[in-house]
Amino acid sequence: MISKNRILFLWISLSVILILLFVFDVFLGSVNIPVKEVFRVIFTGEADRPEYLTIIYKFRIPKAITALFAGFALSVSGLQMQTIFRNPLAGPYVLGISAGASLGVAILVMGISSFTIVSQVGAIGNWMIVISAWLGSGLILFLILVVSLRVKDIMTILILGIMFGSATSAIVSILQYFSNESMLKAFIVWTMGSLGGVSLSQLNVLIPSVIIGLTITFLSIKMLNAMLVGENYAKSMGLNVRMSRFLIFFSTSLLAGSVTAFCGPIGFIGIAVPHIARIIFKTANHNTLLPGSMLVGGIVLLLSDIISQIPGKENTLPINSITALVGIPIVIWIIIKNEKLSRVS
Repeated sequence: MISKNRILFLWISLSVILILLFVFDVFLGSVNIPVKEVFRVIFTGEADRPEYLTIIYKFRIPKAITALFAGFALSVSGLQMQTIFRNPLAGPYVLGISAGASLGVAILVMGISSFTIVSQVGAIGNWMIVISAWLGSGLILFLILVVSLRVKDIMTILILGIMFGSATSAIVSILQYFSNESMLKAFIVWTMGSLGGVSLSQLNVLIPSVIIGLTITFLSIKMLNAMLVGENYAKSMGLNVRMSRFLIFFSTSLLAGSVTAFCGPIGFIGIAVPHIARIIFKTANHNTLLPGSMLVGGIVLLLSDIISQIPGKENTLPINSITALVGIPIVIWIIIKNEKLSRVS
């Protein structure tokens, strides 16, 4: 059992790393800005060249904030799914939740006469995008919830979630086939995942959405801890399992749907980060694991964004490629570890 002082030390250490990576991420970009100029812009709001202000305030800081909140949201949504399904491979990407959000955005982008109509109506357009993503992810979660009421085998539910995700991907492919060139290009670029394309007006939608989702999750900590042992135990404690599932699924839809709406479907963060947090904190208690997963999620996505800019200048790697390289080894390790445990038992 890890001590409280040890947990506090880990939280502080991870917070310091998070802040350092955030600052470092602001320094990086296609335009070489001197370090002293970056600090001057941040602390005084002044610069020798006016374009520095534009680059830092309108592009670099919003991108770093997006990485931070996307890391929080995806890691927490993955933790919730792994807890409720009691499966180490559950997550918004694997369960088809991100695919559902993609379907909602695809219908909005490619299923209407012109995407420019949505993009030109400012804040209303941003809310249309995120609501479409919520509805899409919520649809998949609703289907999974309905199935979970009838099917008790967790692995079967996981497989069905993957099937639902595949079905939504098939619908998206049909929409792509019938869409015109400009809308298809916009959607394909979106699917690659990007943190740099989120504007200040979109952050005004993303941040409150993520905060609401995280608030619901923190209020559900006791439910999550009870469901770790199993639904029968949770019921014996007087927990309303159906209501708990609804709240957890609702917050997951908000978190995964909001990030997918503006950043595209970012994979493997939801699966890998909760396991990294468990290794670091050596606990399954959500009072410790939830804030720990948030910190690790922010660190991983900020680090992924920094790595994606290594080519420099105009060349930036798709964020999905980096998160896959981080997440896939962890998923393989989980599968091998579980296989060894099953052989021992």
